[in-house]
Amino acid sequence: MASYNRVVLLGNLTADPELRYTAGKKAVVDVGVAINERYKRDGEYVEEVSFLDVTFFGRTAEVANEFLSKGAPALIEGRLKQERWEKDGQRRSRVKVIADRLTLIGPRQADDNEKAVAAGAAEF
Repeated sequence: MASYNRVVLLGNLTADPELRYTAGKKAVVDVGVAINERYKRDGEYVEEVSFLDVTFFGRTAEVANEFLSKGAPALIEGRLKQERWEKDGQRRSRVKVIADRLTLIGPRQADDNEKAVAAGAAEF
């Protein structure tokens, strides 16, 4: 059976990224992203917010840590991954996004632009 697992998100970070490294010295950043949806129901606008956990690896994690902060907009491409575990006899699960690509969105400050040029581009 064929399957396709791809997601594209445009949202705002809910917290500052925190860079950490695995035992194999691979960069990792876990961060939350808020995605707002606004639509009309019964003649009135309704706004809903979805919160998703996103994980960046490698150079993309380093760029996310350097250029993103709480509230910053970002375009994220990746795949969904379900994690399952058991805690206190209860089965638990969650779905998160494993990011493959990050596009920085929004205005840049002068020194951020210089950092982006030094890093090679604004898309990782």
